[in-house]
Amino acid sequence: MKYRAEIDGLRALAVLPVILFHAGFESFGGGFVGVDVFFVISGYLITTIIISEMAKGNFSIVNFYERRARRILPALFFVIAVSLPFAWFWLGPSDLKDFGQSLVAVSTFSSNILFWRESGYFDTVAELKPLLHTWSLAVEEQYYVIFPIFLMLTWRLGVKWVVTLLAIVFLLSLSLAQWGAYNNSFAAFFLLPTRGWELLVGVFAAFYLKYNTHLKSQPLNQFLSFLGFSMIAYSIIVFDKTTPFPGLYALIPTLGTGLLILCAVPKTFIHSLLNIKFIVGIGLISYSAYLWHQPLLAFARHRLLGEVPDLLLIILCFTSLVIAWFSWHFIEKPFRHKSILKRKFIFVFSSLGISFLLLTGFWLNVSNGGLIYYAPDKQKVLSNFINANDYTERQHREITLKKFNKTNNKKDILIIGDSHSQDLANMVFEAELNNIYEFSAFYISKSCGVLMIDRENIKIGPTVHCNKETLFLNNALLNQMLIADEIWVIASWQNDHLKYMRQSLENILSVNENLIVFGTKFFGRVNSKWYIENDLSLWENSFLQEEDKRTFIEIAMINDSLLEITKLLDIKFVNTQGLICNRNDFCSNYVDGNIVSYDGSHLTPYGAIVLGSQLKPWVLKQTN
Repeated sequence: MKYRAEIDGLRALAVLPVILFHAGFESFGGGFVGVDVFFVISGYLITTIIISEMAKGNFSIVNFYERRARRILPALFFVIAVSLPFAWFWLGPSDLKDFGQSLVAVSTFSSNILFWRESGYFDTVAELKPLLHTWSLAVEEQYYVIFPIFLMLTWRLGVKWVVTLLAIVFLLSLSLAQWGAYNNSFAAFFLLPTRGWELLVGVFAAFYLKYNTHLKSQPLNQFLSFLGFSMIAYSIIVFDKTTPFPGLYALIPTLGTGLLILCAVPKTFIHSLLNIKFIVGIGLISYSAYLWHQPLLAFARHRLLGEVPDLLLIILCFTSLVIAWFSWHFIEKPFRHKSILKRKFIFVFSSLGISFLLLTGFWLNVSNGGLIYYAPDKQKVLSNFINANDYTERQHREITLKKFNKTNNKKDILIIGDSHSQDLANMVFEAELNNIYEFSAFYISKSCGVLMIDRENIKIGPTVHCNKETLFLNNALLNQMLIADEIWVIASWQNDHLKYMRQSLENILSVNENLIVFGTKFFGRVNSKWYIENDLSLWENSFLQEEDKRTFIEIAMINDSLLEITKLLDIKFVNTQGLICNRNDFCSNYVDGNIVSYDGSHLTPYGAIVLGSQLKPWVLKQTN
């Protein structure tokens, strides 16, 4: 395959926005589309190699996977090997256990499935996951398990039939992605069926250039290459975490990439731009840069408890490029030379590396992040939030939609909200209030709080982009709202939600007048290894990081605003933050030797007991 330096330049255009996006720079709010650019490039390059060899009749599946192993695994193993000691010394048991699960997922190329099940890509907690970015590697490797086999089975049908079948898959995948972007965005973002069409954009470019030449019209190449570059730049600048993705919006950066592959030919301005030596150099190290940047940023946030100054973020971004050069020069390049390292060595090396990651990850998981190595008194504290996330998902608290049981004397309650509604349900169960209430449904949206409900068709209004709200798109929920004795609304409310809150609550009131609003809560972060190993009693002395202090003040202001809105509408309001707080602006996460929240927001079993006991008198007063 003829080397095209502009493709490496395109890789630079992909990796830099991703790094700056993960660093948190708002100007690169759409930097995550760099991954989409990578998908298209990967689809183009791999397909070009495969179909060229198939046309010659010398394609080998063993050779294919050998090339993938040489390309992907050495640098990946190196990054993880360097990350392991930092994870051990800097992560608390809960995070270390999660890291172990990531190792297992990485070694089996299923990271995308793990992170889909855990949380959203744009959630704040995602910033603390050192291996979050490996989800895209998993998507590619899953694709390349299927794609070569598909070509081997269909190649005898002829190129037209192959392309036709791929076009059908493309349309199905894109349609599913569009549906998922509004109905199940976590799955749509992370999983192959909704990402496969992006790789196919590159596949179609490869088929076109295999059997056709580049466009001969220089003005047309000039225009289309500039258009493609502009489409990518537009996505990086304009898109953000609220953009429905990866549906039709993702066509902008992916088709833009396709246009650059097809039309950024010599003598065009974009070709000259992408061929600048410095840009090509970044493209050459882009894979290593992609691998290194997320662990650097995540570990820094762990070490500094999330408070990473902008200057340090810039230094970390630059450092990821410097280390990437080292990784590319001394790890990637040598492993690609077949004359230096033979096939047998590559397969043995790969098998041993994968086995090591599997065993290490499995041990970190089953040992609860090395909990047994802590002193007994600290084990007692830590046990309150190890597996606390699983606690919120227990079977008797499943998120279900069922008919109310009108054969008993219990109040029928419909809880609507985000993941904090799980906490509220746990509080009720721990306070043994389930003998009073019968819950019909918990509507869970893990990253979107505001409920701008349209009375006519029950849908999210201004925040439809949050797209987890599938239950709002059916009449079943409307029926539940109509017959419920009470509706409870709770979420991790943000300032942006307040401008919609009055209208939202009025819309709910138009369906059911018996409404209770619960405020948001925050207790400060304590699952930092620094706190665990130094002095947990600092929490009793109200020792807080600046970021936590600002969050407490913000939460207090939000709850005050919610109180004003509910007073105007004559709605009952429960200040969840104030259930165990001496003051509205501070809640210790360390109460009577136990941890209240495992992440500063969601409750541990002990936290649910404490807040439930404080909620119980208020509930009983309302009931009597």
